[in-house]
Amino acid sequence: MAEPKAKKLSTRAAYLLGIIGVIATLLMAMAVIYFWEWVRALEGYGYLGAFLISILGGATIIIPVPMLAVVFALGGVMKYTWLVGLASGLGETFGALTIYMTGYGGGAALYYSKGGKLHALYERLMRLMEEKGSLALFLLASVINPFFYPAALTAGALRFGVKKYFIITWLGKTIKGMTVAYAGYWGLRGLLRMLGAPI
Repeated sequence: MAEPKAKKLSTRAAYLLGIIGVIATLLMAMAVIYFWEWVRALEGYGYLGAFLISILGGATIIIPVPMLAVVFALGGVMKYTWLVGLASGLGETFGALTIYMTGYGGGAALYYSKGGKLHALYERLMRLMEEKGSLALFLLASVINPFFYPAALTAGALRFGVKKYFIITWLGKTIKGMTVAYAGYWGLRGLLRMLGAPI
């Protein structure tokens, strides 16, 4: 008798988490539109700006945020380029948690359903995610591509552990952030020096 009740509570909690993820994503998208000038001005906040714009960039798949351009530019002008990359990686990982929560809530129906071909497929996908999902998630987080978001949704839907998801995503996003920041350092800084800027 206690098991169905616990299952019902877990399902309700998962749906609530999914709804919170969707709402957070939509709110961030609306904030990007409403505060567009402020978002573009985040570059002026240095390392904090890299962190904040990366949160928005990691969470909003609906509205394009100029995250990469800002991280690239900051990598070229800030004293500690590695810190720009770290701030970007951490910020984007926090933003990507909303995508994960959305998938987590959406996968609750499959997770708690019994029997059927759909549930069997779900179980198979869950095992695959446990075996090879970490590598796929890491690789997709490490490079600039649009496929990370579906992977993050899938990770949530397949009940990929949130700590594991956070660590793997953070490692991958940090590599991506460092790559973009150092591309700015070598490209933009070199160009500014050629033009005579004292950098």
